[in-house]
Amino acid sequence: MEIIQQLVNGLDKGTAYALIALGLSLIFGTLGVVNFAHGALFMIGMFVAVTIQQVLNIPVEDPTQVVKDFLGNETPVVLPLAEKVFGPDMGAAVLNNGLWISLLVSIPVMAGIGVAMDRWLIRFFYRRPHVEQILVTFGLAIVLQELIKIIFGGNTIEVVAPDYMKGITDLGAWIGLEAGALVYPTRRIVFVIFGLLVLASTFSFIQFTRFGMVVRAGMQDREMVDLLGINIQRRFTIIFALGAVIAGTAGVMYSTIEKPVYFVGMNYLVLSFIVVVVGGMGSLTGAVAAGFLLGVLSSLSALWAQGSGYFGLGAVFDGMASILPAYLVQVFGKIDQLVIYVVAIIVLLVRPRGLLGRRGIMED
Repeated sequence: MEIIQQLVNGLDKGTAYALIALGLSLIFGTLGVVNFAHGALFMIGMFVAVTIQQVLNIPVEDPTQVVKDFLGNETPVVLPLAEKVFGPDMGAAVLNNGLWISLLVSIPVMAGIGVAMDRWLIRFFYRRPHVEQILVTFGLAIVLQELIKIIFGGNTIEVVAPDYMKGITDLGAWIGLEAGALVYPTRRIVFVIFGLLVLASTFSFIQFTRFGMVVRAGMQDREMVDLLGINIQRRFTIIFALGAVIAGTAGVMYSTIEKPVYFVGMNYLVLSFIVVVVGGMGSLTGAVAAGFLLGVLSSLSALWAQGSGYFGLGAVFDGMASILPAYLVQVFGKIDQLVIYVVAIIVLLVRPRGLLGRRGIMED
């Protein structure tokens, strides 16, 4: 049962990896651009949620409601902006559903950021070497990170989940297990469901629509599509915007699970690129599959790191901790993070293109 619990625990982490890697792989597959600013888009999505929450909670005096002190002095009641604008009941509902408001707001915001990035910067590096693409997008990521730090500070900020997403859900009861045998935080379940819907929608859009068909044709032979009179550049810009929206909305939904902080984008940038490389550069299916694989493997390895006795290794590690050097104890204590890099090394040694990579991608 403990292993099953860890498998479930790996789903939300794998969903986050898969969503970020999907956007990365989508942009690389269509534009051929290695976008090192993609993690920053995930971070911006998180801070969209922070911004909406702070705006809805701006304290505003209501002159129609006053409180008298013992001397008879009247002081206006201070209300959150949402309650002042919409009234007590509707305002409370708006405050409670701030996460979904943030999600709706993030779609046009992230699409606008994606279009601006593509038209004003990325388009000039379509046919440039990958090293130059990495340098310019990594520099952009640092600029965006520092802007967030200047605006919001360097400390973590909590994004409050709606009341109905708090607490835990008894998953065991859904599959016939005894009560309490398999439980999971509700907000994480909501994030996994959201991620699966986004993944399914994106694949359906690319695979079954005329727009997606043209984009896939442009990925194979851009010049031929241009000769047919189709503005493939406009469609590529839309795809870049779509990748930004996927990363940003994932950040909004994940903000209730991991507290937003200015450097979170860099953390997920490294992991998401490992996921893309393991899945295969340019392969959307490979990116998603690798995201879930590495998320689950990372979660399972946490059993060992926590000394849970998984295959008996936890107990062995606990017994050796007193005689191992301190730095080795710290290294093995982070085994759930190290396993991602170890798996990446093994996969690339056995299959250099990644699990589902195509021949010729980044082999020049």
